[in-house]
Amino acid sequence: MLIAIIAGALIGASFMGFSGALLGAVVGYWIAQLLAMALRRGNLGQIQSQFLDSTFAVMGALCKADGQVTRDEIRVAEELFTRLRLSDTQKDDARRSFNRGKQADFDLDAEVAKFVQVARGQRALHQMFLQVQIAAIAADGKVSSAEHAALMRVARGLGLSEMEIRQLEAMLGARGAASGDTGGDGMGSRAGVSPEDQLKQAYDVLGVSPEASDAEVKKAYRRQMSQNHPDKLASKGMPESMREMAEQKTREIGAAYERICEARGIN
Repeated sequence: MLIAIIAGALIGASFMGFSGALLGAVVGYWIAQLLAMALRRGNLGQIQSQFLDSTFAVMGALCKADGQVTRDEIRVAEELFTRLRLSDTQKDDARRSFNRGKQADFDLDAEVAKFVQVARGQRALHQMFLQVQIAAIAADGKVSSAEHAALMRVARGLGLSEMEIRQLEAMLGARGAASGDTGGDGMGSRAGVSPEDQLKQAYDVLGVSPEASDAEVKKAYRRQMSQNHPDKLASKGMPESMREMAEQKTREIGAAYERICEARGIN
């Protein structure tokens, strides 16, 4: 941007002196802004495309991690196509990606690394990526040790911390995934979870310990809501089709905070 401003100023000065330099600098600034915007838009499309491609390829690999892909897992993948409101073309692409991930020669680590490279620095997108994988392999109520090991491998490849992984797993447990239930208030009320476990899940969702102060809990809640706001994620490359999942995550964060406030008597 600085180069464009200087170049504009020099060109303007050569024709109109000082006033031309000012005008040239302004023109150079706006040209730089337009170029930067074009680059961001191009990169955004690349991130969105890679997100969907890698999401379903990795999903296929995780479902095949225990040696076979069950009918339930295929059904879950198909339901996810519908939930994400993919077009017919996108569904065909997703199926191809899913089948690619099932192949014996599929390089799981390389696929995750490819996504990380494209979505460089977008940590919230990395979390969303893993959230989709957790929901997919656990939706049938069964997660084998091989699937869990592969999931942790993906999490490490994404560079997520143990705390971030626990947060995502807590959200999964909170929504009653073991029974295939994704409704309720997002904190286990329809999954037969005890009040004590619901409260523990709530702290895990916010990423704080039960010993945290009220101020620390509120700060964690605001940080989580800011980082996971659907509009912010979309601006960083999350496909629009995944907005519903992002909105569900913010509802779960809100429900977790309300649960903690209720237990602490915070108004």
